[in-house]
Amino acid sequence: MLKEDIGKRIRDLRVTKTNLSQDDFAKKIGIDRTYLSRVESGKQNITIENLNLICNGLSITLHDFFNPFSKKIDDDKEKIIEYRREFKIWKKLM
Repeated sequence: MLKEDIGKRIRDLRVTKTNLSQDDFAKKIGIDRTYLSRVESGKQNITIENLNLICNGLSITLHDFFNPFSKKIDDDKEKIIEYRREFKIWKKLM
């Protein structure tokens, strides 16, 4: 991910998960609003420590941040496992 991609992901998650303004979210997690603004616009590098603060404020893990489809993948795996179980039961009944 590039700075712009990371910033866009932060902004999208902030808006969808918290519906907070940059100012309110920055206050919530204890960072400067102008720093958050520069990060979200892709103009500022972010440290892993600050990204972790942001993730905590969004109630997600760093893994979820970098792998936005991980929950969907896990859910799909569970569905596949359940379908296999049902198929085995159905096959035995035939």
